[in-house]
Amino acid sequence: MGPNKGHNAAGAAGTHEAPAAPAVVYEDEWLLAADKPAGLIVHGDGTGTATLTDAVRAHLEREGRDEAAAQLQAVQRLDADTTGLVLFCLDKAVQPRLDALVASHDGIEKRYLAIVRGEVPEGLSVIDAALARDRHDARRMRVDARVGKPSCTRVRVLGVTGPRRARLSLLELTLETGRKHQIRVHLASRGYPILGDALYGVPADRSGRAPLMLHAASEALTHPVTGKRLELAVPYPERYSVYFPR
Repeated sequence: MGPNKGHNAAGAAGTHEAPAAPAVVYEDEWLLAADKPAGLIVHGDGTGTATLTDAVRAHLEREGRDEAAAQLQAVQRLDADTTGLVLFCLDKAVQPRLDALVASHDGIEKRYLAIVRGEVPEGLSVIDAALARDRHDARRMRVDARVGKPSCTRVRVLGVTGPRRARLSLLELTLETGRKHQIRVHLASRGYPILGDALYGVPADRSGRAPLMLHAASEALTHPVTGKRLELAVPYPERYSVYFPR
């Protein structure tokens, strides 16, 4: 199986209706990367809801790769409403090396695009703030220097648009750590919540009707088996073009 083969995965294992087919943007003997659409969870949550993992497994089964389908394991996760790259391992013998690579962030760089409310200053290049679970809401995380785990997000401003009192900023974000909701909490804590964030955003976004403007756009990593450098990317989201045309 050669790399960089595009596929559409439709169908899910089990009796539940298949999720929307994500595009498989990279595939080889050991790894697979998929472009997750909004509204789809990566792992099963016990409710029987179809998942990205289901769709990728169905794709592998259609290719006749039953052994890979049986060993399939996501090594990254995105929130349900976040879109973009998710990496899967197809070989359990390789998984520990891949898990360690993702956990350490050593030799792996994942970049996100986000549209946030407000005009982010060029000087805000790093947000270094420890994160912990919110004691009052199990769904949320919060900045907590006392009991939180070290968390660091690098920020680059790509553009600003909108009238003075309703500015929007397009950001490129790189994670130095990978805490739950890290980008969303860090940006909201500085007064720049992500547009469409129903959990950490302004009241206008808490209805959940607007899409979350957070996208895992690209990833570079050293292949754990071949040692080659992989540069993976998915297209600029169409929903972003409403605010920041390509």
